[in-house]
Amino acid sequence: MRAEPEIAQGLERRVEELGYEVVELRWGGSGRRPLLKLRIDRPDTVPGEGVTVDECAKVSRALEFWLDEYEGLSERYVLEVSSPGVDRPLVRPRDFERFKGEHVAVKGKEVLIGKSTRIEGELLGLADPGTDQESVRLRLSSGEEVSVPRSDIRKTHLVFTWK
Repeated sequence: MRAEPEIAQGLERRVEELGYEVVELRWGGSGRRPLLKLRIDRPDTVPGEGVTVDECAKVSRALEFWLDEYEGLSERYVLEVSSPGVDRPLVRPRDFERFKGEHVAVKGKEVLIGKSTRIEGELLGLADPGTDQESVRLRLSSGEEVSVPRSDIRKTHLVFTWK
């Protein structure tokens, strides 16, 4: 669908106007019945204190009005708005700064830094943000500090620890 980037930008702008942030937008379904899976959060939340079901419903209702009027989207679209959950994905550079000090899992496209396709550790932030050399800095349980190039990463997410 050619309208995806335009719709994504419009959704992000409207979500921010409502006081939330887009964590992730995934497209699925078909051209006749597109599926938009939108994960939102409050910009100031901390792990374990995310958005509520009522907040997701409020955002969904506000976005549906705009999407219903959007000509580049099939009227049979499905919108799912949810919280990012306890294993919140870290997608944007600001996520890696915001969640410094948290326990994260990094999943690689292949073996990462000669260890495994999945490593865990304390997030130390990003090195060289905004460049081709951008990497995620971690402190492993052994105390070793490592940098994993973002280009090698498939997914990074918070790890929920039961207390």
